[in-house]
Amino acid sequence: MNFERLVESAIREAQERGDFDNLKGKGKPIDLTAYFETPEDLRMAYSLLKNAGMVSAEVDLLGEIAMLEEKLSTTYEEKDRSRIQKMIREKQMQFNILMERQKRQRREK
Repeated sequence: MNFERLVESAIREAQERGDFDNLKGKGKPIDLTAYFETPEDLRMAYSLLKNAGMVSAEVDLLGEIAMLEEKLSTTYEEKDRSRIQKMIREKQMQFNILMERQKRQRREK
């Protein structure tokens, strides 16, 4: 039995068991916007990192910024709000620097 038939058989058996019945996004089109917006030379690396449960520094910073903004929305003490706003500005600056480096690297190629 060749590899292709083996894979098809395994998929068919999984379908019959109902392994694919409750998948996230079932019946909805796959949104590939982010994939095609990623520069072609980085797509494979980002896909590998994502599948390994790791994210790029840019994505990590965006996540941190979002968490800080959420925290800011529930913080009422002015001293704490100032501290969180400062952290947000610092993370945004780091993000902007990373993005600018990427742009320069792409122009140089």
